[in-house]
Amino acid sequence: MIKKCFIVCFLFLLVQAVFGQSNSSITLQLENNTLKEVIEKLESKTSYTFYFQENWFSDIALNKDYQDVNINTILNDLLKETTLNYYIQDNRIILTNNTVINEKLASGIFKQDSVNINTNNTILFYNKNEDAKKDISIIGKQTDNINKPFFTLSGYARNENTNDPIQNLIISIADKDIRVTTNSKGFYSIEVPAGFNTIETQLFGFEETLNDVMVYNNGSLNLSIPEVAETLDEVVIDAKKDANIKEAVVGVTTIDVVGLKTIPVVLGERDVLRVATSLPGIKTAGEGSSGFNVRGGRTDQNLILLDDAVIYSPSHFLGFFTALNPFTTGSVNIYKGSIPAEFGGRLSSVFDIKTKTGNVEKFSGEGSIGPVTANLALEVPIVKEKSSLITGFRSTYSNWILRAIDEEDLKNSEASFYDIIAKYKHNINENNDIQASVYYSKDKFSITSDSLFKYNNLATSLKWDHSFNNKHKSEVILVNSQYKFDIGFEGDANLNFDFGYKVNETQLKLNMKYLHSKKHKFDYGLSTKLYNINPGEIKPNGDHSDVEPLTIDKEKALESAIYIADKFEVNDKLLIDLGIRYSFYAALGASTQNVYANDGPRNESTVSEIRNYGKNEFIKTYGGPEYRVSLRYFLSPSFSLKGSFNKSIQYIHLLSNNTTEAPTDTWKLSDLNTSPQRATQFALGLYKNLDDSDIELSLEGYYKKMKDLLDYKIGANLNLNENIEQELLQGEGKAYGIELLIKKEKGKLNGWLAYSYSRSLVKLDSPIDEERVNDGKYFSANFDKPHDFSLIANYKLTHRYSISTNFTYQTGRPVTFPIAKYTFAGEEQVVYSDRNKFRIPDYYRLDIGLNIEGNHKIKKLAHSFWNISVYNVLGRNNPYSVFFVNENGKIQAYKTSIFAVPIPTITYNFKF
Repeated sequence: MIKKCFIVCFLFLLVQAVFGQSNSSITLQLENNTLKEVIEKLESKTSYTFYFQENWFSDIALNKDYQDVNINTILNDLLKETTLNYYIQDNRIILTNNTVINEKLASGIFKQDSVNINTNNTILFYNKNEDAKKDISIIGKQTDNINKPFFTLSGYARNENTNDPIQNLIISIADKDIRVTTNSKGFYSIEVPAGFNTIETQLFGFEETLNDVMVYNNGSLNLSIPEVAETLDEVVIDAKKDANIKEAVVGVTTIDVVGLKTIPVVLGERDVLRVATSLPGIKTAGEGSSGFNVRGGRTDQNLILLDDAVIYSPSHFLGFFTALNPFTTGSVNIYKGSIPAEFGGRLSSVFDIKTKTGNVEKFSGEGSIGPVTANLALEVPIVKEKSSLITGFRSTYSNWILRAIDEEDLKNSEASFYDIIAKYKHNINENNDIQASVYYSKDKFSITSDSLFKYNNLATSLKWDHSFNNKHKSEVILVNSQYKFDIGFEGDANLNFDFGYKVNETQLKLNMKYLHSKKHKFDYGLSTKLYNINPGEIKPNGDHSDVEPLTIDKEKALESAIYIADKFEVNDKLLIDLGIRYSFYAALGASTQNVYANDGPRNESTVSEIRNYGKNEFIKTYGGPEYRVSLRYFLSPSFSLKGSFNKSIQYIHLLSNNTTEAPTDTWKLSDLNTSPQRATQFALGLYKNLDDSDIELSLEGYYKKMKDLLDYKIGANLNLNENIEQELLQGEGKAYGIELLIKKEKGKLNGWLAYSYSRSLVKLDSPIDEERVNDGKYFSANFDKPHDFSLIANYKLTHRYSISTNFTYQTGRPVTFPIAKYTFAGEEQVVYSDRNKFRIPDYYRLDIGLNIEGNHKIKKLAHSFWNISVYNVLGRNNPYSVFFVNENGKIQAYKTSIFAVPIPTITYNFKF
């Protein structure tokens, strides 16, 4: 009996000793101590001995104060932000790097080659095959109470060669139907099953990669993807796998800039934005026209951004070329339906254009030499693997082309342009990077011998990207945009003058992204923009000029906005993107504004009051909510239905009575007498990917209502008019259409077929006769072209040779014709039809190109690419405009064409 009592007492004391060791109170103060130093202090204060590897520890200084706590409390707190775990055995403490030691294992764990199991709620991995020798990334910290089936894995994907973010990279989980794509920053977030997974990446132009990961908790994994040595396929639209059916956005188009080289274009100049006009819903008024008409909208209703800065005149050479360097352009996203809540200020579309990031590893470049232009882009690493500079310069030697056009008035004309762009980017650390870019373009042309026109764009951008953590990101953007033109006139009479105009805007933006959960992804932010416009000034040129100097009062306004959007994944089938943007606008003084009587036309006789406003005094304020709603519903895994609703407000207007946008058109701000334009758009679409054929189908329909559209009285004088509101009309508009796109991106034969039927109508109604057009009924807008068909095809003969074709057909645009004539004072006069009642002949054109890649030798100075193309192979004399002139008392009709004959071109491209 005594022996048994002794044994029980001994066991009780042993348990108490062990229990007391692990639960004895410890007081410990830490002041800038490393983890290794803390462990040394614990060993000196207790009987514990620690076992570990020093390379597991960081040098982060710790400041803690522990008062009368046990060893477990201290270790749990010290190690919670690390990947380290611990195991206590007697007076030994064993540290492990992301491994939990368990005293029991589930039965049968070693019977399979590769298993994911849960033992005491702890995930274990064991693989006895050779594959176990692969590197495995540990995600999150392993704990002994893991019970979630999925965790969030996020990070950034970057180009291994340039360190540039990779957009639209497909990231998927092997053997599971789970995939996402990276955004414009290269960021991704994906829900990953707990345990062992293989992360796959795919994107045209980059190597496919496999990354083994062990997922214990939420965590991050940054990916570095090498480029493919040769990228010869001719994909022109984004190769974003399944994005067309999975994303909620409607009416978004992504242009792959690299693929532009195979499309035959006029004069061999790669044109980033002209390719967009071959896609449904995006048109121009005619060949060589400046500006774009998107889903029935006017040219001023498009927000064209280059690195977040507005480009007011996006064209060169009277509209023949886009004012963007294709060799420095990284991405082009065009939103024509579901415009993100981040963007505002325009009714129809956003062209979001980003400049490439330079190579951070080595010096490289790209260039071309064509019949009218030369182009060179250079990428220079500044600090290897951290910062780089990319620069581009493009210029023309194009005067000969104007003389070749079949138009007598252009025989003695001249035109030239150049543009320069530079972008510097610096990766400060994993959570911060900054970038700065500057763009400048200048055009000069003379259509007549007595006039010289000059215009230029200047855009600067500064951006700071910051990551608070894997879920919360921010970007602060400061931009400035300027556009100005000058006209110099030197005639025989004493009427020589200089005329100038300038618009300037500065904007500050804060954009935030918050990954709340798998179901909710929030975007929110705010912005403010300051407009300054010099509407025009004229001054005499020379001592003998009789021109009176005149300066129109400057215009100034402030436009601010706040927005929030939530991408809400309701379930596996339904995804909703909800957004609201509230904008506020104030027209500012100093200014003089006329107040007109309500019951009469706006003219000098109906001015009831003249108001004077001081500097920065509010003249008139406008504002309101702008809704952005879109949704996607899966009808099947490869077939989806999407819908959207957009409401937008535009506070700035383009003053132009030309059919197409011209470099000398001016912009006007909303004020006391000019209301902002407003629009609402509904869209619905079906999207289908054909199984195993790489063919994408989409069918979209839309209906848009607009109000307070700016138009003009007949014979309006828009330049140097101190009372410009007396020449303006504001009316209603509506546009509707249906768009079909069939696209194939891979294989020997690739390209797309696009067709749209659309209408764009305007109504200018008023009880006052002189302010009513076509009896107040709806009539066709100048750019209304119901039928629009495009076919882009490329056939790959070999790895080096391919043939490309481009066919376009469009309904002729509206025009006003004379319908009767009479004689007055000995001269023949005409009576014109209702505005835009007739149409010019339909437009069609066929282009053919032969593309020749250089040889594929690895060691050579540069890789070359030749493009031999013929623009307008059929020699179609497409009319650009039809007009009527009274000559010697008789009315004569004339037709103008831009390219009435085939235009052959040879362009040499090189890359090193």
